[in-house]
Amino acid sequence: MDTRVPASSVAQAELAAKGPVRPTISDDATVPLSDTRTIVRGAAQFVDAAVVLAIGWLALLAEAAHSSQEWRFGVLIVALGPVLQVRILESLGAYEIAALERWTTGAARATVACCLTLLALCFVLWLTGSSIASSRNWLEPWLLGSLAAACVARFGISALIARWRASGALVRPVVVVGTGPLAQRLLSALSRDSSVAVEGVYDDRAGALPVTCMGYHVRGSIDQLIEDCRRAGAPAVYIALPLQEEQRIASIVDRLNIVAVDVRVCPDGFGFGLGTFDVSHVGGVTLLNVRDLPLDGWRLIAKEIEDRILAGCVLTLTAPLFALIAIAIKLDSEGPVFFRQMRHGYNNRLIRVFKFRTLYDHASDLNAEKLSDDKDPRVTRVGRILRRTMLDELPQFINVLRGEMSVVGPRPHAMAAKAGGLLYRDAVPEYDARHRMKPGVTGWAQVNGWRGDTKTVEQIRQRVAHDLHYIDHWSIAMDLKIVFMTVVMAFRALYSTAMEIRRHAMPVADTGRSGPAA
Repeated sequence: MDTRVPASSVAQAELAAKGPVRPTISDDATVPLSDTRTIVRGAAQFVDAAVVLAIGWLALLAEAAHSSQEWRFGVLIVALGPVLQVRILESLGAYEIAALERWTTGAARATVACCLTLLALCFVLWLTGSSIASSRNWLEPWLLGSLAAACVARFGISALIARWRASGALVRPVVVVGTGPLAQRLLSALSRDSSVAVEGVYDDRAGALPVTCMGYHVRGSIDQLIEDCRRAGAPAVYIALPLQEEQRIASIVDRLNIVAVDVRVCPDGFGFGLGTFDVSHVGGVTLLNVRDLPLDGWRLIAKEIEDRILAGCVLTLTAPLFALIAIAIKLDSEGPVFFRQMRHGYNNRLIRVFKFRTLYDHASDLNAEKLSDDKDPRVTRVGRILRRTMLDELPQFINVLRGEMSVVGPRPHAMAAKAGGLLYRDAVPEYDARHRMKPGVTGWAQVNGWRGDTKTVEQIRQRVAHDLHYIDHWSIAMDLKIVFMTVVMAFRALYSTAMEIRRHAMPVADTGRSGPAA
């Protein structure tokens, strides 16, 4: 096959100046008919479900062999286990290639999934009135065995993926139809994506085109593309033509209907700025899903359950600490224990946020006209410790129980908060997009170091950037990671505060000396 347009002397000189042309598939190359990535994900799901079912069945049979208790209900639990485990793993992103490729990531997510599955199954047993204590004899071996098997399976999968990636099996072959500015921009973007390999460029007007486009061979017309797909396989076809040429696009799509290929249409130049999106079909019309709710359906339910459970546990465990902090605040300075401030919440609605009071009562700043730091004279002695260890935020778990906040989310800001002399929404145009999710006690920005006062515009920009990243990539696993990082940060801050107090404490040998001498 060679229907390429011969290069003129001028074209050859241009190509020589540009350097070597990128290699393409040979004429006898074979393009895989299926997407290896889909096969890998499906195989991982099948292995997880089969392992959980097999180990659960063996554990139940072993228990039934030496127990006279009724175990038939356990069969339903064993059948439910694989479904729950696979769904939880899927929600944690455990079947993405990046997670499967890293054994430590896969093992960590499998551990979380096994623990959540055990909790869910215990809840089912409790709802049905079954004895959880009597079921431990087969539940525990089942979940522990499933966890061990899942970790071993992920080690094997990660090794296989490494081999497949080295051999190029995980690279998706694609061809591009079009050679204009839109196609050139698409080719430039595809060249930076290691998951795809551009095998060539085609155009229905190939006779009037040079030999290459952006370093890729122009292999021929649409007829040649159809012939290549029939002979060598079926790569994905990306049509990169201006949308106003709808008749030309429709004609190409119709002609490609006779071969088994995936056909994608690049949504003109504006599509490069939209990010990742899906499509909807309403009334026979295809619509681009440019923006979705961050949380809906089961994701919203999971987030609400997570918030209530974590907030209830934190408030219960820290009740004695609440009392000690309240006493310390009252002994340190006059005024209320709690500080209540109106802040922007979900959908930009105002909510009253609770905090332990850290400023002197007469210096309270309800609108946060002036941001404070550790050296601010308005901050009390106890307040400095509370701020540094983030314990002043503990009462916000009350807001979580009331449904006004989440444990993890973008931090709620006061109405008059400023950075570099500008209100936050004036400093960052995307600022209000943070309010598409409930504000949180802690957040992605905070655990990445963007907490405290905002003296510059860049500081609030970084906060907003991290918050929007969290909204777009939310998962239960990400929430648990942020909670863990927050706890670690709090203990580190508490330790550094204790060390600082110890360094400034007066030695026993210095007692009785005058202040200046000491």
